[in-house]
Amino acid sequence: MTEPTADTPTGAPSPEHQRIFLVVVDDSPELKVALRYACLRAKKSGGRVALLYVMEPTEAQSWLAVENLMREEQRSEAEQKLQKLAREVNALTGGTLPILYIREGDPRDQLTVLLQEEPRISILVLAASTGPEGPGPLITHFTGRGVVKLQIPVTVVPGGLSNEQLDAIT
Repeated sequence: MTEPTADTPTGAPSPEHQRIFLVVVDDSPELKVALRYACLRAKKSGGRVALLYVMEPTEAQSWLAVENLMREEQRSEAEQKLQKLAREVNALTGGTLPILYIREGDPRDQLTVLLQEEPRISILVLAASTGPEGPGPLITHFTGRGVVKLQIPVTVVPGGLSNEQLDAIT
């Protein structure tokens, strides 16, 4: 049995046994719903939140310097967005900082690779779009053919839930 330390108070799971709730960061309005749900579940279960930001690859440029500058700007934007969300996670979980990941490429591919590389991630939390175009590309993929690539459960949260509704179900 692991002895409690300053990082693992009595009754809290040890870091290697913590449930890690992964949220994919994008520009959708549903991100806030998925983030709040994951934070509340992590707080109540002694878990932790992880955030994945996937940068779209830059178009092939004939000038390497321009491509590098574009990539640096994308990276800076990703870091700023993750830092802002990290403050929200900290506030919602009662002081726990999230694990942050930045990747470049196709979001489905990068998510699949991350889940293979990080066995500590235990739940993928996605919020469904409320628009007529469907639930969203990640949900469509990972509840269809992409489900065979997953080794963890996926929690799909309706994207139109209010904070009060989220508080009531977590």
